[in-house]
Parts: sequence; C-alpha cells; structure tokens
Amino acid sequence: GEVVVTATKRSENLQSVPMSITAIDTKKLDELHVTEFQDYVKFLPAVTFETFGPSQNTVFIRGVSDGGVANHSGPQPSVGTYLDEQPITTINGSLDVHIYDIARVEVLSGPQGTLYGASSESGTLRIITNKPSTAGFSGALDVEGNWVDHGSEGYVVQGYVNVPLGNRLAVRLVAFDQRDAGYIDNVLGQRPFVECGAVATSVCSGTPGPVDSVINNADRVAKNFNPVETYGGRVALKFDLNDNWTIEPTLIAQDQRAKGFFGYNPAVGDLQVSRFQPDASHDRWYQAGLTINGKIGRFDVTYAGGYFRRWINSLEDYSDYSVAYDEYYGSGAYWTDASGNPLPHAQQFIVGRDRFEKGSNELRIASPSTDRFRIIAGLFQERQSHWIIQDYVIQGLGPQISVTGWPNTIWLTDQDRVDRDRAVFGEASFDILPNLTITGGIRYYHFDNSLFGFYGFSANYSSHTGEVKCVLFPGLTFRDAPCVNLDKDTHGTGETHKVNLTYRLDSDKLVYFNYATGFRPGGVNRNGNFGPYQTDTLTSYEVGWKTAWLDHSLIFNGALYDEEWNNFQFAFLGPNSLTIVQNAPTARILGVESSLEWRATEGLTFTAGGAYNDAHLTAPFCQDPASGEPTTVCNASTIKAPNGTPLAFTPKFKGNLTARYVFPMMGWNAHVQASVAYESSRTPAVFAADVANLGKMPGFATVDLAFGAERDKTSFEVFVKNAFDERGQLDRFTPCTTSICAPGYPAGVGSNGVAFPAVPPAVYVIPTQPLTIGIRLGQKF
Repeated sequence: GEVVVTATKRSENLQSVPMSITAIDTKKLDELHVTEFQDYVKFLPAVTFETFGPSQNTVFIRGVSDGGVANHSGPQPSVGTYLDEQPITTINGSLDVHIYDIARVEVLSGPQGTLYGASSESGTLRIITNKPSTAGFSGALDVEGNWVDHGSEGYVVQGYVNVPLGNRLAVRLVAFDQRDAGYIDNVLGQRPFVECGAVATSVCSGTPGPVDSVINNADRVAKNFNPVETYGGRVALKFDLNDNWTIEPTLIAQDQRAKGFFGYNPAVGDLQVSRFQPDASHDRWYQAGLTINGKIGRFDVTYAGGYFRRWINSLEDYSDYSVAYDEYYGSGAYWTDASGNPLPHAQQFIVGRDRFEKGSNELRIASPSTDRFRIIAGLFQERQSHWIIQDYVIQGLGPQISVTGWPNTIWLTDQDRVDRDRAVFGEASFDILPNLTITGGIRYYHFDNSLFGFYGFSANYSSHTGEVKCVLFPGLTFRDAPCVNLDKDTHGTGETHKVNLTYRLDSDKLVYFNYATGFRPGGVNRNGNFGPYQTDTLTSYEVGWKTAWLDHSLIFNGALYDEEWNNFQFAFLGPNSLTIVQNAPTARILGVESSLEWRATEGLTFTAGGAYNDAHLTAPFCQDPASGEPTTVCNASTIKAPNGTPLAFTPKFKGNLTARYVFPMMGWNAHVQASVAYESSRTPAVFAADVANLGKMPGFATVDLAFGAERDKTSFEVFVKNAFDERGQLDRFTPCTTSICAPGYPAGVGSNGVAFPAVPPAVYVIPTQPLTIGIRLGQKF
C-alpha cells in the first residue's frame, strides 16, 4: 500500500520523494511489536545509538558519531528529533516516546539543514501521531503480558478512542501503562578503601590517617532490580473552522520511573553488577503543540508551535569513581568529617535534577505542489533551556570542605544552559521537463548559546576549581548556588544549502542526485582553561533511486553517499572527569543503504533493509599533552586517534529481514512472522587508548518470532523477542576516565595489615533485552 510521508513538509507518497527515507507505518509498527525506542531502531538500518538506559539514548545516522560524552555540558545532538511538527531534541538523551496509535516513524537520512535546521546535521527522526478524524467513531484496547528470561514479568495496557463531535470537530484520546521487566541482578560485592595506604602512597601527599577498610553491598543485593514503569497519554483535537482552515491542538504527557542500573559488568557475571548506592530515575515530560493549517489564495499556510517541559530526578551510584579515582589517586585522603578525621567507607553518589524547557515557533507558506515552479518558505524560532543540578554527595563529609550551603556535597554543578536559534529558510522546485526537476534550498541561521552558574569544589577543598573562582564574577548569584564562577556565551550566524536533481524514468521509477549540508551550532566549555567550540558542518553527496516493479508487488529503493564531516565537535572527559568539547579534524563516511519490499504471493511478504558505512577520520586527532588543546603537531606523544580511525558506535553493516505469511485458519485470518536484525562489530570510542581500555562491541543478531490471528475486530498473538537469548552489546562504557576506571585493581594489604580484595574493571555493558515471551490480546471498536 501507499505510504504517505511529510518529510518535505508536504504530504507526498514515499516513492515520489527524491531523498532517502525509511518509514514504518501504523500497520508495520503493530506487526513488529514496537512500543519503545529500542523496538523500532533495530529496523532502521541507517540509525545507531549510544545508550545508558531508558530515555538516555543518543541517536546517530549514517555513522556521524564522535562517540563522545553524552551529558548536559556536551554538544547538541547530530540528529534532530520531532514529535509531529514540534522539535523535541534535548541534550543528554532523546525522548523514549511510547509508541502506540502512531501513524509512522520516519527517518530522513542525510543532512536536513534547510528545512529542519540545527541538530538535523546528519538526519532527522520524526514520530507522527494519528490525528483526530470526523469520519466516524473508532477505538481499540490492547493488552500484553510478557516474561523475560533471567528476569521477571512485564505488561502493557493501552487504548485509544476517536470521537467525532459534529461535522467539524473531533477528539482523539490515548492512554497507556507499561511495565518493563527487570533482568539485571545486583549481586554481593566488596570494595576496598585504602586511604593513601599501600597502593597509593606514591601519589598521596599530606598526612592522612591509617584508615584501611573493606565494605560490601549486602544491604542492596537484589534480583531483577531494573524494572521500568511508564504511563501517559495524549489528547488531540481537530477543529475545521471552514473548508480552508483547521486548528489541531495536542497535549502529550509521559511519566517514566526506572529503578536500578541497565548495564552489567562482565567481570562480575552475566547480567550481574555490584552497586553500592541507589540507582534510579524519574523522567516526566509533556509536549503541548498547536498546528494551524489554512489557505491564503492559492498558498498553503502552516503555523506550528510547541511548548515542551521535562523533569528528570535521578540517583546514581558513584562508588567506582570513589575507589578508582579518589581513593587510589589520593583525593580520598582529604575526605574528612567535621573534626578533620578521615572518613572510612567514604562513597559518592550523585543526586541529579534536570529541568528542560523548550519553546518553538514556525510559520511557513507553500505554493501548490502541482505548479511547475513551487516554493516553501518560512521563519523559525526556538529557545531551549536546561537547569542542571549534579550534587556529588559523601555522607558525613565535614562542613568545612562541603560546598557552601550544600551539606555533604564534595562537588556541585548548578548551572543554566540556554540554546537559542532563529532562522529563515526556503526551498524552490522547478520542472525543467515533465520528468526532470531541480530543487534548491537555503537556510540562514543565527544561534546564541550560553552557560551560567556554578561548578566545582568548596574553597577549603580546592585552590583552583569551584568557589575560589567566584572572585572573577563578583556580585552575581544563581538560584541556590554558593556563588557564580561560570558566565559564558557564544553566538554566530551561517547558512546551509541543498541542491537536488530528480529524473523520473516513468511513473514508478526515479533517480536523483542530492547535495546537502547540515550543521550543529557552536557552544561553550565550562572549564575556564578551554575556549568555546565552533560550529561543525556535514556535506553530503548522494545518488539514489526509488523504484516499483511487478505491478507494485516489488519496491526497491536505495542510495549511495559520500559525506564529509568538517571540524566536528568532539566531547571527552578531561581533568576531574569534566566534559570538554573541542573541534576535531575531519571525517568521511562512504556508504550505501537500500530497502526492499516484496509481496511474493498473496499471503507471503518479505521486507528487508541494510546499510553499509565506512566512517573514519581523514586526519589524525592530536592533542598537546600539557594543555589538552588540539594541535597540528602530530607525533607519538600527541596523536590520540590516527588517520583512518573508525567513528564510534558505527557498524560496517546493519540490516534486517522480515518474512510474514498470512493464511486462513478455521475462520480466522492467521499469520506467522520471523524477523532477523543484525549489526557488525563497533568501537565505543574514538581515542585509541579508550578503545584499548574498553574493548570492542562484537557483532550480533537477534531473532523475533510471532504467531497470531484476527477475526472481525478481535485479535491475539503469541510472540518471542530475541528468541536465542543473544547478549548483544548496545553500549560499553566506564563511569569515569577509561584509564582510571577500566583497569581494575589487584588485591593487597593495607597499611594496617588488613587484606583487601581485588577491584574488578569498571567496564559496563548495556545488553539487548534477553529472550522475551509474551501474548497480546486486542479488541477494536
């Protein structure tokens, strides 16, 4: 059937749009059992991601990935995310929107800078909801129960109703409640605390007390300690003012509570970790959107406005840092109580509070799509802010070394990040011949990005970071921060372009050439020793095809591309594991992607997709070892990543194949389905030392199976996900600088003669969800 997309901000048949688009529509989302991000991304060949758990995903398209630190002080994402007409791109994690009653998920591969602007540098991910309809009443209720091998049970309850309220007004209501089973076990472990004893004497200074101790996490041992509860809903209205003007307000909200930790430590055991402090996250957000469509004369006019709020409260165990960095490298010697005595069992945990706010407005006008010469032009404005609190807590810490006003806090980040973007854009198409079209586009933009607030230690703890730097900003205050030591701003202007040439061989086949550029705006480093980082750009040259064969029973699309990533923004952990962003040299991505849909018989359908990407540096990345600044002097001591280094989280090949057979069975319309998703090995970092410390992520394949049937408006299905319990690695990371956290430490004897156990390497793996078996029941109305 025909798939209609709005990638060019017009409604068009997917096969008629001369660009690389992957679209999974409502029917296919249901057939693939998609309810969340990781369910659909494995069927998107061009898309990869870095993840730390639910709603902590950084998305990459076509290998445009630095594999850097995805946190609040890093660069903007290279992929823009939209929910309907409104951008929802946020720093340090894409929204994990619950997928139900969704019209389609669209992936626009390659730079989308002219129509979608900043952060759509390498592509755009769009989630399009089903809209209210005045055509008639409809509704559905779907219930699912599932069990996860090595874990516990989960469920999904979801439903919608569409209610016409007359000839010109309709409302659509959606609600859902989902529980994802836990499958990671927190097992008994021990940690030595050697306060500048036998292990670290050579690096410690001062006169620490002879405190050698061993702790365990017996009070936190638990099986399946990472369940996730997600609930929310959507209300949408459609009001036809007249035959030409329609108003569509929408409110979407979601509340997600995640417990535990979503990685396991291979050195501890399969699907096992040893965590010593609480891990939890409470992520809430809502998106209020307003879309107005109408006509002024022959021109279509669209206004799309959105207001987005997100709140994240989190707790994170930071014991690995405490042992590997502070204790073994000397900082722990200075953790003292109110009397100045060294603290035994001094462990850190992080209390995080993130508050996001985004407002966006777009006004555009389009001439009729049937005109020989046609245009789209518009204005765009966006302001997003992020109030960040990262409170590093050590219970019992003396007030004399705690951050002022923050008891037990050794380090505090309390700052406000604001990113502003304004743009004017346009695209024009001209049919040179009935079957030959040229399109040109341009976007002029202005950005203004800032960081303001406080970060660091107390004045009595550090003489170079934190409160001691507040003298540089006298008289300034920020919320509950003790003072202000951060007030930075950067701004800039630029333009991005597109040229497309399309030749239609016939009504079912076209070929195209596309030249396009994308960008990410520059930003500031909070570390005062590092200046702002500059805008980076991606230039893409693409040749593609869209074809239908055998009376539309076979669809074969694809593209070849050469992308050059210039001056790209690279984030890494610097001093004190503080995120630093610098502009790296250049990278290049050579690739091909293709998709195929074949209805072999009346009941048998095959769907396949694949992408091959050779993504690598085209110049060495060199840093001055003393300052940490990039340098053009490249030698054995300065090269961090040599020429030809693969870009992180980018498999050479990613692909999928789904076979579905539909057949009659005792009056029911039955089906069987099998899906295979595969991706080859990847590296989790760019710097050679980080790759050596972390190791590679091996390639893996998962298999999903399903059998079900439907009759009238009733349906049931039994399904299996990851049928062979493949332990695919989605991410591989350490909680601090890899050279410190990754090696682990051997057993030994402290200065008081107490023997202490070895510390395993703090390398964590985020796995694919283990074998999952479930049953779904559905009823339509």
